[in-house]
Amino acid sequence: MISIFCWNMTTRCREALAAEALRERGRELTDGDNVLWIDLSAPTADEERLVFEHVVPIHPLSLEDVTRLRREPESPPHFPKVEEFADHLFVIANPLTDAFLRSIRAADKDGVHPTRSVTQLSTVLTRKVLVTHHYETLSCIDNLKGFLGRHENMAQRGPDFLFHLVLDALVDQYAPALDHFDDALDEIEPLVFQQPTQPLYLRLLHMKRQIIVLRKTIIYEREVLARLSRGEFDLVDDKEMIYYRNVYDHLIRFTELIESSRDLVTDLMQTHLAATSNKLNSIMKLLTMISTVILPMTLIAGIYGMNFKHMPEIDQHWGYPFALLLMGATGLGGYLFFRWTKWL
Repeated sequence: MISIFCWNMTTRCREALAAEALRERGRELTDGDNVLWIDLSAPTADEERLVFEHVVPIHPLSLEDVTRLRREPESPPHFPKVEEFADHLFVIANPLTDAFLRSIRAADKDGVHPTRSVTQLSTVLTRKVLVTHHYETLSCIDNLKGFLGRHENMAQRGPDFLFHLVLDALVDQYAPALDHFDDALDEIEPLVFQQPTQPLYLRLLHMKRQIIVLRKTIIYEREVLARLSRGEFDLVDDKEMIYYRNVYDHLIRFTELIESSRDLVTDLMQTHLAATSNKLNSIMKLLTMISTVILPMTLIAGIYGMNFKHMPEIDQHWGYPFALLLMGATGLGGYLFFRWTKWL
């Protein structure tokens, strides 16, 4: 589906456009005195060709990156990047999926989240046109639509300002995810010492995978924002760079938080293994001491159980109680020894 927002700089008003307008007067719209935002949400192949081959032509390699999830549904999204061409910027970002955000809000105690925590948002930025492309519903795009519905005159600041709003909302999504991981790890930490179970370890392992994916995403996203915020590209106006720097500062803080979460989940996994090993050692120690206490009894019972005719105590009236008393004494002696050495 194609959504079009067109702000006419001459009339200072918003013009309502349908997808057919791109086919009929696409060149006029992009070359005229307009600021144009074209949003492709779960588009068809024909809609992608219309926008990326006729309205805002992009390099074939960029088009491959844009359509990657449609052509290879099981493949992961492309990591964030920015590429500069003669007349446009091509940017890929990785927002969190709405399914992942919903699972975080639900505070799932089992730590089970959707397989894919991030998706792909592809963007083309020119002097007058902003094109956003995504196959899943994204709250950062919905936020921009709501913002322009309330402040449509802000579109006159240009596509680079609109793009900053998308990135700002996209980066803000990372905050609840990081808070969720932090709270979950705080909850798990005492359980690692009290009840180091296999399901708990699997939960930590799954959480570590999610944190690693988010960490990679944030690091690549940070590099993209660093390039956008330091005046490397002419298509980002100097007066808008301060807004990109603000988003970049948020990512710096989020990078530190995700690094802390990664270190903590790694430490908890190692602690879990150590606690499990200590628990196993305690069990083996107890079983060994029980075996050691019983071993002399077994030896005595084995000796007096042999079928030799001439054994001193066999014919004695007190032979049986003597053997029992001897076994009890050796067992009690072993128990008292282990108590004395504080092994019990």
